[in-house]
Amino acid sequence: MQRLLTKDLSIGYGDTTIVNELNIEIPNGKITALVGANGSGKSTILKTMARLMKPNAGSVLLDGEQIHLKSTKEVAKSLAILPQTPTAPDGLTVYELVGYGRYPHQKGMGSMSKEDRDIIEWSIEVTGMSAFYDRAVDQLSGGQRQRAWIAMALAQQTDILFLDEPTTFLDMAHQLEVLALLQRLNQQENRTIIMVVHDLSHATRFADYMIAIRQGTVIHAGSPKEVVTTEVLKQVFQIEADIIEDPRTGGPFCIPYDLVRGR
Repeated sequence: MQRLLTKDLSIGYGDTTIVNELNIEIPNGKITALVGANGSGKSTILKTMARLMKPNAGSVLLDGEQIHLKSTKEVAKSLAILPQTPTAPDGLTVYELVGYGRYPHQKGMGSMSKEDRDIIEWSIEVTGMSAFYDRAVDQLSGGQRQRAWIAMALAQQTDILFLDEPTTFLDMAHQLEVLALLQRLNQQENRTIIMVVHDLSHATRFADYMIAIRQGTVIHAGSPKEVVTTEVLKQVFQIEADIIEDPRTGGPFCIPYDLVRGR
């Protein structure tokens, strides 16, 4: 049984419906990528599943219970989310930022226990940020900053991690660095990871499961080989493309060559 799923989920802004009666299941212990054209509803779905937005109708179920009926602190013990453009106060150090991830587990006046400090140090170490322990977050490079935010999410000690376009504004080397880190966390820590991915090649390389979305509707869901087909790419991205096998991974690789005419 999947721990996280949606049931007839409808989401909108004001009188405009973005997503209507969405039913998806997130595989446990896998990396799931939400893909689709700009404005397709990917980030809206992610935010609603992570409880940052309220649905108009339907529900998000976590372990059989409606997530929007749970308290914020209770949800924060089960899942963590890294938004698209997180910001931190000027001068906040990496250690201080990661420390915020322990908030859901603190009691009383919120003083840190030895367990809290151990988990903070582990989160910093596993994300390769030990050398920047006392460095201000606003003095880090883009890739380092993103790893610091991931460390904060890891410090929450949740089994489920949401990320909204985690490679936004990063150069190619830092993009691969962050995605490789997420893959290691999934494989070594068995974290369930759900992320909105803009680059289709990144999704096919790093995700185990893909959900292709167009105008708030799931067009196809499955393994990268099942989702990245010429027909699905026409429907979702409005492009014609050749699909070849990536010689390094054995997964599909998309080579677009034309826009679909008349659509």
